[in-house]
Amino acid sequence: MKLDVTTLDGTSAGQVDLDEAIFGLEPRVDLIHRYVRWQLAKRQAGTHKTLGRAEISRTTRKMYKQKGTGSARHGSAKAPQFRGGGKAFGPVVRDHGHDLPKKVRALALKHALSAKAKDDAIVVLDSAALAEAKTKALRAQLGKLGFANALIVDGAEMDGNFCLAVRNIPDVDVLPVTGINVYDILRRDKLVLTKAAVDALEARFK
Repeated sequence: MKLDVTTLDGTSAGQVDLDEAIFGLEPRVDLIHRYVRWQLAKRQAGTHKTLGRAEISRTTRKMYKQKGTGSARHGSAKAPQFRGGGKAFGPVVRDHGHDLPKKVRALALKHALSAKAKDDAIVVLDSAALAEAKTKALRAQLGKLGFANALIVDGAEMDGNFCLAVRNIPDVDVLPVTGINVYDILRRDKLVLTKAAVDALEARFK
């Protein structure tokens, strides 16, 4: 699969040949869905907590005598049905994460890349580097290229000026190739890969 390579100025910089085994698969929604669920579950803090009846600070005295009142029998004011009582089956601190095999994660990433390629939503950039960290100038360049909503993936070493200039532009994310993931690929309209990122991805999956 051949794609044109462009520069930040919008000029042509040749072509690149993308590996069909990474960018030419028929996307499988089930694999992508499994990866996104795994990734978002791992993000959850799991720190939500309510007090159960055993944790409420309240008197343990029997509320009223067992018989003769005409009311239902109760032994504790900590019971969930009373105001100020403990929560029944409330959330507890826990880990929401679950396992996903490494091979499934790798395959899901390939299918996410292939889905973007199938939608003609991949752009290859010659390099993501700037002489000066100027947000206004970079925003104008990205607007001309049609990167209003994009994920830009660079090589392992990222240009400091580019990172500084892009961080205040809404709907544009930048990641090193080591941090590429399915969720961030899917949440943006365009996937912009530098030539260094393409080489690193092909080396990673071989």
